[in-house]
Amino acid sequence: MQERARTAGKLFRIGLAAGRSTPGDRLRWWGLFCAAAAVAFVTLATAATVATYHGRETRADARGPVITFSKDATLLYREGIDSVGSRPVAIVFVHPLTPEAPLPAGVARWPDPGEVLLSPELVRTGRGEGILNRYGRFAGTITNDGLVTPSERIAYVRVADSPPKGDPRWMGVSAFGSGGGATGEMADQPSLASPVLALWALAGLPALALAVVAARVGSRTRDRRSSLLQALGGTWRHRMIVNIGEAAIPAALGTLTAFVPYAAASVRDTRLAPTGYILDHRDVWAEWPAALASAAVSLLVVLGIVVGTHRIARDGTSTRPASFTSRVPAWRLVACGVGVALVLTSQYVPRKAQLVVFTCGTVVMWAFLSSVVALLTRHLGSWLAANGKRRGHAGRMIGGRWTHAHPGVIVRLALAMVIGIGIVAQMQVWTSRLGVHSQAAVATHQRIKDTVIEVTASGMTAPETDRFRSSLPSGSILLNRTFYDPGASRDPWTTIGGSCRDLRKLHVACDGDARALTGSSAQLAKVEEMRRWYGDLRFTQVPRISVKPDGTQSLLVVTPAPGQLAAVKQAAFTLPNPSVQVEALGGNWLGSSRSRLPNWIQLFGVTGILFILVAGSMSAAAEFVRVRHALAPLSVLTGHRRVFRSVTSWHLTVPLLISTVVTGAVTAWHSVFFIALVQEGSVSWTILGYGITACAAVSLTVGSLGARAASREANQWRPTAD
Repeated sequence: MQERARTAGKLFRIGLAAGRSTPGDRLRWWGLFCAAAAVAFVTLATAATVATYHGRETRADARGPVITFSKDATLLYREGIDSVGSRPVAIVFVHPLTPEAPLPAGVARWPDPGEVLLSPELVRTGRGEGILNRYGRFAGTITNDGLVTPSERIAYVRVADSPPKGDPRWMGVSAFGSGGGATGEMADQPSLASPVLALWALAGLPALALAVVAARVGSRTRDRRSSLLQALGGTWRHRMIVNIGEAAIPAALGTLTAFVPYAAASVRDTRLAPTGYILDHRDVWAEWPAALASAAVSLLVVLGIVVGTHRIARDGTSTRPASFTSRVPAWRLVACGVGVALVLTSQYVPRKAQLVVFTCGTVVMWAFLSSVVALLTRHLGSWLAANGKRRGHAGRMIGGRWTHAHPGVIVRLALAMVIGIGIVAQMQVWTSRLGVHSQAAVATHQRIKDTVIEVTASGMTAPETDRFRSSLPSGSILLNRTFYDPGASRDPWTTIGGSCRDLRKLHVACDGDARALTGSSAQLAKVEEMRRWYGDLRFTQVPRISVKPDGTQSLLVVTPAPGQLAAVKQAAFTLPNPSVQVEALGGNWLGSSRSRLPNWIQLFGVTGILFILVAGSMSAAAEFVRVRHALAPLSVLTGHRRVFRSVTSWHLTVPLLISTVVTGAVTAWHSVFFIALVQEGSVSWTILGYGITACAAVSLTVGSLGARAASREANQWRPTAD
């Protein structure tokens, strides 16, 4: 046992020494450092996500109301919604029945009648829209104990007057802390699997790709060392110890570096741009034990990649390394096929599992697609070598032979482009998944801004409507909207009612005719937007406006200029016992959770693209080092330097261009299939074309820079006894 320990220690020290003296050791050292930091960063982000979900659910349960239908209720409770900008706001209306009325977490005391408690983020973002006075007099803020997240926008409003008896919207509450509260951000919270899958698909896969590329930088020397160890009788354990010793220090330092942002997020609330979401530092702090374990696992994964990418033949009959640079392992091709199969079969699994199966298949397919490309280019290399030999083209022959002998080089170079195009395409497709209504709301907002405002109320008498009209901004038009559905006999229609004077301001006839009069293009545009949202539209003269409580009617406020939505909300919420929802035309779709999805996709996708850029740069730099030394003697044999450009073109540029074409075709198919699966979204062929063009330009640049590096090395090359 002691002899084994001494042997292991010697081999580990050999690995440490090799890491400091191997050609290209600086590039690989920094590569492993960055790779370990990237993998640990994604792993720690996953731990923080799990902790955040647990903390959100705990705080939501602490403020969840215990609903009662008996006379034990000591508080009346009702929920409402609003928005600040395009972000939703949760409103909780309360009316304590006794001085001992229960309090939710985060609230020290109920405010006086007509006063309101606001969350800090709502105060910060809504101050410019008059949020401090919109629902009542500002009486203070809600503490973080009563917020799902510090970025939550929520208000507790104590109504000024007692709610009407028998109103079914008011619920009796006997206590708080029921569990399962779905107020505020919890109302549309996705499952934990959604952000974790997106994180690993868009950032985790590039981090693992970076680890593979970093592990194989300067691999020729390590492959020869492994063969020597095998020839001396060493086993796979001995080779593993040496490889781990060589990679341990940069990988460990990279993993420790990834703790810097995690430590910062555990002591201070952190806002995640561009989402606006604020991580609660208490959740991150509580997850430190799991974070340490996760980081240890990520370090083992990186070291496992280092060991797994430096394997040799196990039969003992040859000392020649059987590494990935000499052939494409069949299991990688099978893995790519499995990924494609998962994508294809995702449409046949249960609906809830379709997106999970599709995402898993996508990750596997993109991870191993470059191996399929390498197999194609390896066969291409054989053909190029034979063709160059027949035609006497030295550059084509040498480039073809190199491509055939070293497909792993193409894999590492193509990996960044393959995954990069895939990430960009997925970001675009997911961003386009706003749905028909959200896209229509965005278009409406671009055309008329917030000049048409819908006020949904459970019922308003004519005096209340008159009071509401008097509080509106000067020049506003108040209309009544009524929806009629006659059933199967006729198609439904919508009637817009108002005084003849108001209708004429809209340049609409007062005689019940749906036609619009000739007039201001701005006013006609507002009428046209109403038609887009309400369908068959008719206008009628109404002497006095009111709202029936049956849900078929609502109010429309048409303002003379944009930017007056906050003033309309102020007028609506100051009515007695406010029970209204005020939104610009289509505004409820602008504030939906799906409209914020692109921000999260952008956050994860940009992080993954940064990892891919590092992987691509490192792979190209390593290839320049290899090509520079290998090509330099050719200038002596050929007598000219055009051979450098020819060899690098056939060995690097042509295979990478083929990778770009194959990746573009697969990306187009994959994007179209995804849209067919979820039945929404669109493919931007322009963005895909830009991505393919950029990768083609990179392919040309890599070949050109490789030739230039070899040409410079030829000026200094001298024969050596190696």
